[in-house]
Amino acid sequence: MSKAQELLSEYGLRKTGCRLDVLELFLANQYALAHSDIERMFGDRYDRVTIYRTLHSFEEKGLLHSINDVSGAIKYALCQEACSQHQHHDNHIHFNCTTCGQTFCLNEVLIPHLALPIGYQVNALHFSAQGVCKACATDDSK
Repeated sequence: MSKAQELLSEYGLRKTGCRLDVLELFLANQYALAHSDIERMFGDRYDRVTIYRTLHSFEEKGLLHSINDVSGAIKYALCQEACSQHQHHDNHIHFNCTTCGQTFCLNEVLIPHLALPIGYQVNALHFSAQGVCKACATDDSK
């Protein structure tokens, strides 16, 4: 059984061709992907709505989390922590490379706890940094 098949079973998702292909795409890439990226990579194999529903079901089950990119696009990345259908635990910074345009999860850089005034409740927190990623910085130094 492939890693993608194992993850679909673990998260209680049916193993469809689209779900397997999309999940394998995320497993093969170290950066976040937008709906348009996935659509472009698959060409006419899957329609826009099928890809959207796949991403939505993955996020709903806690397999992916969404990232609000600085460009305004929503990107998705695999959850690395024990996320579930009821709560995401992706409390890390996202890094947007100004050279290649990729968005990376920096799982080792946690967002600090916010001490909000009484009566305020955080539902979502988005923190991103911009700069040059490791691969682009290495390319520039050559």
